[in-house]
Amino acid sequence: MTHSSLHLAFVWHMHQPDYRNANGIMMMPWVFLHAIKDYYEMPWLLRKHPHLKATFNITAPLIEQLELYKAPLENDYFLGLWSKHPTQLEPSGREWMIKMCRSTQFDTMVRPLPHYALLHPQEQFDDASLIDLQILFMLAWCGNYARQHLPTVTRLIAQGKHYTQEDKTLLLDALVAFVATILPYYAALQNEGHISVSTTPYNHPILPLLLDMQNAKRANTHAVLPANPLSMREDAQEQIARAITLYEATFGRKPSGMWPAEGAVDEESLRMYRAQGISWVATDEAILFGSLGHGNREVLYRPYSYEGVTIGFRDHAISDLIGFAYRFKKPHEAAEHFMHTIAPLARSVEESATLFVILDGENAWEFYPNNGLDFFEALYGALSRSQTVHTVTMEQVTQAQKATPLAHLATGSWIGGNFATWSGHPEKNRAWEMIYQAKRDVAHRLESGAVDETTQARVRFHFLASQCSDWFWWYGDDHSTEFGVEFDALFRGHLIAIYRLLEMVPPSDLFTPIIAHKSSASFMYKPKTAISPHIDGRRSTFFEWLDSGRIDESKLFSTMDKARGPIVKINYGYDDAKLYVAFEGEIGDLLAKGAMLHIYAEESDAQWRVPIEALYQEQGVFLVCQERIEMALDLTLFGSVRKFRIRFEIIEASKIVQILPGFGALNIDLDDTYEDNWFI
Repeated sequence: MTHSSLHLAFVWHMHQPDYRNANGIMMMPWVFLHAIKDYYEMPWLLRKHPHLKATFNITAPLIEQLELYKAPLENDYFLGLWSKHPTQLEPSGREWMIKMCRSTQFDTMVRPLPHYALLHPQEQFDDASLIDLQILFMLAWCGNYARQHLPTVTRLIAQGKHYTQEDKTLLLDALVAFVATILPYYAALQNEGHISVSTTPYNHPILPLLLDMQNAKRANTHAVLPANPLSMREDAQEQIARAITLYEATFGRKPSGMWPAEGAVDEESLRMYRAQGISWVATDEAILFGSLGHGNREVLYRPYSYEGVTIGFRDHAISDLIGFAYRFKKPHEAAEHFMHTIAPLARSVEESATLFVILDGENAWEFYPNNGLDFFEALYGALSRSQTVHTVTMEQVTQAQKATPLAHLATGSWIGGNFATWSGHPEKNRAWEMIYQAKRDVAHRLESGAVDETTQARVRFHFLASQCSDWFWWYGDDHSTEFGVEFDALFRGHLIAIYRLLEMVPPSDLFTPIIAHKSSASFMYKPKTAISPHIDGRRSTFFEWLDSGRIDESKLFSTMDKARGPIVKINYGYDDAKLYVAFEGEIGDLLAKGAMLHIYAEESDAQWRVPIEALYQEQGVFLVCQERIEMALDLTLFGSVRKFRIRFEIIEASKIVQILPGFGALNIDLDDTYEDNWFI
């Protein structure tokens, strides 16, 4: 390798939790929907550029549930309802069907299908319009490969509306046949050397917390632990072993590496991986910096090893650019920004520089126009043309590059370097305590009488499934979903099934929801009336921003997570002359670092670059930064439009550290009467 080259290791993480209930029925459709949209499409996009390499991490629950679509109507609750004529649906099933079909991302998935956009806001549907809604929902989830290569999908998209029950049958048949090709496609590409495929411990558990809940304290001394924790060491070992067995049955070889669920590692789990033949893992840069005791980024761009296991530490910020930032940029601008961002890494590291870019391989693209196709064509095209950047698989990193040994490996995860996403909050801890209690109850039951091997195996399955990180993700107040109740029921259902299998009475609290009712709407309120605050960077009076719109950035996280930025709250509103915005958070750091605020008006592509400083007034922008950032933007900046979308980027040293608001853009309607925005 020359001094001016850079190894780039992409790892795309493909995962869904186990949605099967006690009867083996998948209660949520996300495996199927991401299958027709992402799981084939992602390696297909890479394969169009023959010289590029990447690693795809495919989890065991995803593999097992993909296989269940050989009999979709028997195994998927949603598809069982979807396939019926609307006259056959019970009221509750019809209501849930409508909820699901209205859950799609509007701007990128609904709006491009005009009749879907017309139906989407409705709450009541006759039978004919419900059939249209159901088919358009499914077509919206079809990725570009399906749209280009499946004739039924192509025909139905062109038709646009007025579908029939027969159309539903034809569409489902075509999509089920397509899903059956996904895993063989990965196997073929791996055998040809275009990709490598890794996996994750069986049910995507936080392995360090199974081994020792004290790891939560080691990663964050302020962590609050569940009461009476148990070590589940045998479960941790079985989670690794089962994943290896399933991988080998699926791909015809054993895996060489694993992405630990949520990038969660500690020294003991690394020894377990090594003992079961795993040669590499990957996690977040925060773990490296915690292991070394400093945050010098120059040391990030190389592989490391701990007791014989190679470790790739991802660049968090660059990974987040793809996961969260580039959806707002034009594809060629995003590709140019990426290449410009990584170029200095090839020049600044003396030899064998390796950049690890690791992120969710499925959930980001529904926020991109065209499911990310144009972005990937631009990015992969730029990488193919580069004489400096060489993409590699994780296997190639392990085989070809010398790893730097680590004397110590910090414990933590890819979110903040700790385990706060999965423990500490009362809801999260309550879930752990339920698992611990079930473990103790089952141990006593097994001691007191014989239980046949088949029943014990089913009990083991439900215990391992209850340890999935996804259940804990949705508890607490750090992530939100409209389907929190369903996730909560799935988690508790696994524990209830254990008691019933052993002919024990389940504790009554297992029938009480853990999760508090909440949705993203709880974290965002629109303005209640016009406001005209005094811009001074301070909360001068209680009332001046009282009727403003409010966004709590700390709670706007859903299926994906990223590094929390410096801004935690936004207020906004307007009068006849100006748009007012206020940001609260780590303002002193932004001032000290000379940060910039980039303002984008999406309709006109207009943008303004404003220094975050004590006082700025220029080009119709007035900004004051003291206790918080407050600014007024002249409405003349936005021309004659009365409705527009505006977003902000916080920039430090040419790096995007936060996009605001976190869900995309502020929708400004200058003709709003405010009558629908009041709440009690």
